[in-house]
Amino acid sequence: MAEIALELDIAAPRAVVLAALTTHDGLTSWWTTEVEREDDVLLLAVPGDPEPYRLRRERTDRDRVVWTNAGAFPPHWAGTWISWDLAERPDERGDPGHRTRLLLRHGGWQPGGEEGVPLVAGTWAQLLVRLKDYAQSGRPQPLFTRGGHHHAP
Repeated sequence: MAEIALELDIAAPRAVVLAALTTHDGLTSWWTTEVEREDDVLLLAVPGDPEPYRLRRERTDRDRVVWTNAGAFPPHWAGTWISWDLAERPDERGDPGHRTRLLLRHGGWQPGGEEGVPLVAGTWAQLLVRLKDYAQSGRPQPLFTRGGHHHAP
């Protein structure tokens, strides 16, 4: 079964990266400006898509965030899960706590849905660059904005 795995180091404390993954302000600063919540389900709207992505928060702690697809859209995401593993890394001076290693994994692709994996991986790569830039600078720059253009992951 296919799995997307992307890893990068971010020059920001783990708490900053975790907030970018778990708060409304964080998610709207690098992913999409259209984020809502229904209990433990995040609704992330992407302009031009017929409905939002529905991601159920399964786990949130200082080391790991896990979401599962909780909707029927997009169809090739059916049954998939997304995990974010966070670990502190020493910075250039060897000080711990000032850098975070982030490992994104997106797996659980069902037979027939795997052909979308390369496109989804490319979109995750774009999103991770924005997440890193936001965590390091504090400047929001979401990939998807109202009225913006996109290619659905």
